[in-house]
Amino acid sequence: MREHKNISIADQIFEQLERDILSGKYPRSTVLSELGLSKELGVSRTPVREAIRRLEQEDILEECGKGMIVVGITPEDMQDMFEIRLAIEGEAARRAAMNISDEQLGRMREILDLQRFYSEKEGENSSDQIKNMDSQFHEILYLASDSRPYIRTLLPLHKRMMKMRKASVSKHSRAMRSLEEHEAIYEALLRHDPDAAEKAVLAHSRNARERMTGLGV
Repeated sequence: MREHKNISIADQIFEQLERDILSGKYPRSTVLSELGLSKELGVSRTPVREAIRRLEQEDILEECGKGMIVVGITPEDMQDMFEIRLAIEGEAARRAAMNISDEQLGRMREILDLQRFYSEKEGENSSDQIKNMDSQFHEILYLASDSRPYIRTLLPLHKRMMKMRKASVSKHSRAMRSLEEHEAIYEALLRHDPDAAEKAVLAHSRNARERMTGLGV
């Protein structure tokens, strides 16, 4: 990793460490040190220190005697996050159905086509691409709600559920089921049908929770 500006490299390190923690590279209770991460990532300790501070603020890391201990996301955390999604995501979908633009619908269609392409393939890269398409799909859905509180709540929440999403798309059957659910959401949005959009989004969230529970995440 080449170092340019501290603020820039700190952002990159934060994103990488958050991704590595949520994806399970650093399991819960792993102790990370500023010096060790600096050596591992090939950067100075200053941007690592800044990234660690941000991760601590987000309750992903906690200070301990030997350094920072990985908190990550527990199964209980995941269940709570699904409860939050189920409580507000339906209303966000209703608003999206009324506000979504043709440009956003067009981008959604492209994302779904790519999701189908990668769902029909196998391998780690395909799983990563499916996960990326899933994130982009939900991002457009939330942005189309045109509600800053909903966007600020749902976007980071969905991001934090990365570990579950990655596991849930690693099998072809789960990936195809998720795609079908996204298609149902898209069709409701295309018709600007708030009731159908809410129903499709809540069904998707409930099914995702069941898939997560089955994985034991």
